[in-house]
Amino acid sequence: MAETDLVELVDEHGRAMGETTVGAAHAAPGRLHRAFSVVLTRPDGRILLQRRAEAKLRFPGLWTNSCCGHPLPGSDVRERAALRVREELGVELVDAREVGTFRYRAADATSGHVEREHDHVIVGSCTGELAPDPAEVAETAWVTTERAHELVAAGEVTPWFADVLRLLEASRTAEPAPTP
Repeated sequence: MAETDLVELVDEHGRAMGETTVGAAHAAPGRLHRAFSVVLTRPDGRILLQRRAEAKLRFPGLWTNSCCGHPLPGSDVRERAALRVREELGVELVDAREVGTFRYRAADATSGHVEREHDHVIVGSCTGELAPDPAEVAETAWVTTERAHELVAAGEVTPWFADVLRLLEASRTAEPAPTP
């Protein structure tokens, strides 16, 4: 998204309250707005992480979930997530489901920008061969959740990733066990 694109402002309960530009939403002290974080999974339980490109305005070079973005005001979160996965990673998002939401605020000391988001966590799988956009993604890796926790502990991840991982794991424990 360009800094001039629109995002949806929300209240503390995630209810729409208007719109503003991406740039204005991320200017200090930050305005609460809707966002999404996608986690792509494989049947073996591994998850796709990306290391954000150094050119990113907020939190460049850090590891995070598969893809992040903002739905346009009034748009469907899962549809927008599928579009961003296609644009950013070159694959199709399939079997997408929302596993929860959380709010967070994080200031990027380097840029002075502030993330203040009501984040929808979308989990799904993908079809196609990964073809990350180098303007968005420096590197990708399919990792175990144990490895993801190691990256969190080492401080090598974006400020929102620990909450994304928590909701992913909670959704996995809530799923019924497969029938033999």
